[in-house]
Amino acid sequence: MKKKISKWLSILLPLLLGVILIVYQYHQFTADQLVEMKGYFRNANYLYIYLSLFIATFGFASRAYRWKFSLEHMGYTSKLSNNIMAVCIGYFMNLTIPRSGEISRAVIVKKYEDVPFDKAFGTIVAERIVDLMLFFLFVFTALILQFKVLKNFIISTIPFEKLILLALIGFTGFIIFVLLWIYSKWTFILFIKEKLAGLMEGMLSIVKMKKKWPFLFHSLFIWFTYILMFYVAIFALDETSTISLGAVITAFVIGSLAIGFTNSGFGAFPLLIAQIFLLYHIPETVGTAFGWLVWISQTALTVVLGSLSFLLLPLLNKNK
Repeated sequence: MKKKISKWLSILLPLLLGVILIVYQYHQFTADQLVEMKGYFRNANYLYIYLSLFIATFGFASRAYRWKFSLEHMGYTSKLSNNIMAVCIGYFMNLTIPRSGEISRAVIVKKYEDVPFDKAFGTIVAERIVDLMLFFLFVFTALILQFKVLKNFIISTIPFEKLILLALIGFTGFIIFVLLWIYSKWTFILFIKEKLAGLMEGMLSIVKMKKKWPFLFHSLFIWFTYILMFYVAIFALDETSTISLGAVITAFVIGSLAIGFTNSGFGAFPLLIAQIFLLYHIPETVGTAFGWLVWISQTALTVVLGSLSFLLLPLLNKNK
């Protein structure tokens, strides 16, 4: 019973948060502004949205191909077609329960390729570590390229006294965390240490991988497609077509965080994209319309590819 409640809460709470954010943002706009946003949707150049989706499919395929290297390193082979469908279904599942896509990928290759679940899931964890490191590279790049903009935003938004207080609180918290990490015997801390040790083991498996360079190439290519499909989409609206690459990277980072910490960014993605674009003097109506254009199109692609994969997977593997 508790597991059922937990499962439903994991689905409903992120959706509820998304609805709350949508309602909140909706009430921030006047009737004229809502009409203005409808105009942006009506007049958008959807050729660039379609191009963005086309680029996204290369990211899907590259992720599936990269997975072959991890599985081969563990001593297993799998059909590229099954990997692609597993990846598409994984993205689809993440629209419902956050991070459930990783589990579904491992379940699929266990059923259709006879790869043990724990081995398959271990390769996915290793992939996620690499992806996380590359994401932090984007974060670092955004901080370097847009340091002045972000600094001015923080200073203008948060009073200097509060910044000092936050810095002191952060420093004190860091010291407490370090002491707890070194000396604490709490079950929770020991659990985190154990999980981090597993992650480090996953990373070392990549270093020892025979085809680590193709693996890293595809890792870079996947993130290249992510930023490229976001960049291409800015040309769908005249009002966003002139923003700088630094602004695009900053918005991409924030949008990625929204997707990672919610039900694939439902409600949060357009809201945060609009707030970032405000830093670059893009009206909130424009930023919101752009955010919804990107989110709806990417979600639609995920639903279509995921649904097709659900249908084709058993048909193409009738003997399994």
